[in-house]
Amino acid sequence: MMMMMMVVVVVVKMIFSYDAGKPFNVSFDHRALIIDGSRRMLISAGIHYPRAAPEMWPDILAKAKEGGADVVQTYVFWDGHEPQPGMYNFNGRYDLPKFVKLVAEAGMYLHLRIGPYVCAEWNFGGFPVWLRDVPGIVFRTDNQPFKEKMEGFVRKIVNLMKANELFAWQGGPIILAQIENEYGNVEWEFGDGGRRYVQWAANMALGLNAGVPWVMCQQNDAPSNIINTCNGYYCDGWKPKSPNKPVFWTEDWNGWFQDYGHAMPHRPVEDNAFAVARFFQRGGSFQNYYMYFGGTNFARTSGGPFITTSYDYDAPIDEYGLIRQPKWGHLKELHAAIKLCEPALTAIQGDPTYIWLGSQQEAHVYSANGHCAAFLANIDNRRKVTVHFRGQSYLLPPWSVSILPDCKKVIFNTAQYLLSRAMPDAHDQSDGQSLGTGWAWESYMEYVGVRGNGTVVTNSLLEQISTTKDSTDYLWYTTSVTISEDDIQALSNTGSTTSLILTSMRDAVHVFINGKLAGSAMGWNVQVDQKISLQAGSNSIALLSMTVGLQNYGAYLETWGAGIQGSVLIRGLPSGDLDLTSHTWVYQVGLEGEHLKIFSSGFTDNVMWTAFPITSPLVWHKTTFDAPAGEEPVALDLGSMGKGQAWVNGEHIGRFWPSMRAPQWGCSQCDYRGAYNPDKCLTNCGEPSQRWHHIPRAWLQPKGNLLVVFEEVGGDPLPISVVTRSQDVVCGHVSELHPPPFDETWISNHNSTSTTPTLQLACTAGHYIIDINFSSYGNPNGSCGDFKKGACHAVDSFAAVHKACVGKQQCTVAVAWFTFGGSDPCPTTHKSLAVQAQCSSVHGEVAQMEEMPVVFSNYTWQKPGNWSHHNQLSTWQRKPPVSSQYPMY
Repeated sequence: MMMMMMVVVVVVKMIFSYDAGKPFNVSFDHRALIIDGSRRMLISAGIHYPRAAPEMWPDILAKAKEGGADVVQTYVFWDGHEPQPGMYNFNGRYDLPKFVKLVAEAGMYLHLRIGPYVCAEWNFGGFPVWLRDVPGIVFRTDNQPFKEKMEGFVRKIVNLMKANELFAWQGGPIILAQIENEYGNVEWEFGDGGRRYVQWAANMALGLNAGVPWVMCQQNDAPSNIINTCNGYYCDGWKPKSPNKPVFWTEDWNGWFQDYGHAMPHRPVEDNAFAVARFFQRGGSFQNYYMYFGGTNFARTSGGPFITTSYDYDAPIDEYGLIRQPKWGHLKELHAAIKLCEPALTAIQGDPTYIWLGSQQEAHVYSANGHCAAFLANIDNRRKVTVHFRGQSYLLPPWSVSILPDCKKVIFNTAQYLLSRAMPDAHDQSDGQSLGTGWAWESYMEYVGVRGNGTVVTNSLLEQISTTKDSTDYLWYTTSVTISEDDIQALSNTGSTTSLILTSMRDAVHVFINGKLAGSAMGWNVQVDQKISLQAGSNSIALLSMTVGLQNYGAYLETWGAGIQGSVLIRGLPSGDLDLTSHTWVYQVGLEGEHLKIFSSGFTDNVMWTAFPITSPLVWHKTTFDAPAGEEPVALDLGSMGKGQAWVNGEHIGRFWPSMRAPQWGCSQCDYRGAYNPDKCLTNCGEPSQRWHHIPRAWLQPKGNLLVVFEEVGGDPLPISVVTRSQDVVCGHVSELHPPPFDETWISNHNSTSTTPTLQLACTAGHYIIDINFSSYGNPNGSCGDFKKGACHAVDSFAAVHKACVGKQQCTVAVAWFTFGGSDPCPTTHKSLAVQAQCSSVHGEVAQMEEMPVVFSNYTWQKPGNWSHHNQLSTWQRKPPVSSQYPMY
């Protein structure tokens, strides 16, 4: 298997070796993108530069390249690059030219999605908030103020790329550009203005002379010289508007995002591989994983509302930059198989030959110029089927595609993977000691209500975004009301209660009465009914309204508001309801701690801290910690906190809300078979939607790192800990019916000499296999973390794998009875090999050779030492709902 991995890389380099600095032309025909005169079958990796520290970019790009990606795709984030009109930022995480150059150095092309609307679960869809204040503006339609601002930014980006010689014709890696984004989903809401806008946007982009083709995704009425493309879980069978355009898949949703209060969906790699293979089988030529690396919504960049700081997306490279197995490895093998088919896929001029193999089975054959490649598909999501193709029989697992680069031999099946599955583990520093038990915490109470300067006074309720300009999540709405002694006495006599009614609120609010927290609420334009306790005489009412990410999807985004809207009433008074809507309201933008920047080194002394932690609402906490030893990614365990934000050395790591938990119900065994939707494979039920928060290593110093957290509702900082993320458990389960690995022989002869499938175990770089927790050749069952022996079991299963693997960073085991000595343990049974191994960074520290049954609790959050392997996703739709029915054409 080691040889197979080496071959995959060789194949990629042979076919797609980008020669940085050498100019080349890019065009397209009905079949594919044409690069330097040759058609290409392209695999693209979605990677957004602001969602990782720049120091992480080279490693992430190298892993994408090793995984078989030819192209990197990224949005361009207008709000980050032009935070104020005419004031541009291309530094740090927003150093776009640097990122593009690193893509070139990694030997890949780039697809630049300028938009400038991006959606992306990014705050305000990537629009700068100042844009909504431009007089007369209406977003994304035939509106002159908007078109002027949009063209100005797009022109700025194109000219910046030209100045850095980053387009293909200049020797740079940019081969594609995109204007607008999924506009076809909302175009109907703008009527004729929307249709005119599409034509204008296309002509404007083409007029910038970027020298590469432009695309519009989800845009069926794109002009003839713009490529319209597909986004979705499945895009096989989709065709562009014109037969003269190639079939592109700009967003293959290989996972989904996470929002607060929901469980974590996970897209099985078998289904994702099936979707990709079907796409190329049915005529596709450019496919992009959205996301290949998801990363982190640092600071307040997460969109929404209610999208988590993590944007892991169940991607092949996880939020921390670690390879996620088996997804990364299985897709790498898929990419290599597709590349071996490329001579046939690009040579054909018309449609492939379609062959009916059964009621839900079909073949597509690409044969031209002496090349032949075939794809055999079984769309039945329950039954495996034996089909007959060109005089041979082929067993197709349910919901799978087999790839035959020579139209004879299967080298890859989407439902069968040979590489190991990793179970990531997290370890906090100091042998499990949390920061709270060994470090000095100090606290500072935030002022409740307005604090003096900078207030606004009106007799109406102000919309929050217009008031804060999104400079903060927080806006204080304060007023006072006098309650008569008669009302208070009558309430006491009857035991009745009063409520504060907010008829429309978005996104979240904390209600303070006379300086004390009465309750909190969250929701999207919901009515709040909060029980309150009043006193005779004057009562202060302070409402801390909060945004949790601005709306990132939909039409007329400039009109979407937040905060306290509608009416404010006190209900339940004996003298009658009291309408406070037109009372005198005093507003203050932001928090005192924000204004004084007490989260940054050099500014913490702006307030008086107490030498012990306070667990009441609206409290700032600070401490210092030393960076964990080693190079493993670092995270902050905030599971003991309620809701707030956190900073490390002045870097804003984002919002936290671990008190917002997923429902107890909905998680079950995941079956890859059948059409995927975000509710299908849920994990983490009953647990915080996000507990761990990424701290890039580049943001840390060896000693004395400043940690500041702002807690809104009274969480306890003492259990907070710093943890490192690693993959300490790897598993594999391979059947003897799996295709054997393909090696160098395939490159020259298209004929593999191997007929035996293999299982590969691989620890991350710098880690070694120190023990085998489980090994069984026969008919084992279960999954990683919970394997069990079946009735058939080879007695030497453990010894053979232990000998082949322990002490190595990676190992390969042939899945055949002769590997395990003696005779075939059950000759009439189709057998498989299941292995679970332990990795460690301590080389040579191996366990004794004895079989020790271990049962792990996979997919659960039990303690600071265990992380779920699965992604953090959500059922919150950023796009129109996707049909759960897989299209059969």
